[in-house]
Amino acid sequence: MITSNDPRAVAHAIVAAHGLRFGAITAAAISASNFSSDDPVYRGAKQACSALGFIEIDAECLALAWRAQTVREGAFEANQWPETPADFGLRAFPPSARDDAFAPCPERLGLYAVLPDAQWVDRMARAGVPTVQLRFKSDDAAAIEREVRAAVDAVRGTGALLFINDHWQTAIAAGAYGVHLGQEDLDALAPEQVRRIRDAGLRLGVSTHGYAEMVRADAVSPSYIAMGAVYPTTLKKMATAPQGVARLAAYARLLRGYPQVGIGGIDAVRLPEVLATGVGSVAVVRALVTAEDPEATAAQWMAAMGAASA
Repeated sequence: MITSNDPRAVAHAIVAAHGLRFGAITAAAISASNFSSDDPVYRGAKQACSALGFIEIDAECLALAWRAQTVREGAFEANQWPETPADFGLRAFPPSARDDAFAPCPERLGLYAVLPDAQWVDRMARAGVPTVQLRFKSDDAAAIEREVRAAVDAVRGTGALLFINDHWQTAIAAGAYGVHLGQEDLDALAPEQVRRIRDAGLRLGVSTHGYAEMVRADAVSPSYIAMGAVYPTTLKKMATAPQGVARLAAYARLLRGYPQVGIGGIDAVRLPEVLATGVGSVAVVRALVTAEDPEATAAQWMAAMGAASA
């Protein structure tokens, strides 16, 4: 019997129960250097989560959740990975019922195309892609405004939902469906700026790369949460290692009150295992814009996603 008064026993029990799932070496040394509490379950869980490959802030978040779960249930259970929102300090679920929630979007956003300019937005919207994002990179304010307005015009009448990456003020002015912000972009906004986006009726999507960022994103009750990078990607330099489908599945269970988007390195071969985690949307960048026939590729992806959710 495992005693929750022995951090080392707690740590080894968690690694033994979950090491194979998360791809960790179960015989590896277990240690962690920074602790915010003397509680043995917390200390053992933090050591275990560090050994399982979670970065410091996520190991801390998980360890606190494991302690909260143990207190709530009255006993430590190594096999029960934390997935109850309240144990992570998240507010009442579903998030859409909160007074400060952003406008809702569909639970399943389907194929989510992240596109470099309005011309690509027009092309993919007309191909029937249900969700598109304009990720237009420029320091030219006039060019940004032109692209955002052109993208809003492009989706009109197509049924595609358009999110604008980063340029939230221009998105409000142009009447876009929503905006998507990275974690650093969200953190940089003052509370009144967040309120401006919400009060304008725009949907908000937020990128996350682990438990700590999901907790921070939840604080503003966004319309959806994106999780990644699931697999290695050369598109942009990532601060965290690829998450993998085991973590993605755990994230999806914790955030089951949110529409969820998996992103990062997903291709047609990997698509089935990503959808099996329960996420209702998969975001792609290069899989479409570098395809020989983007429209046909989009149709194939949408058919595969439709079959998976049937």
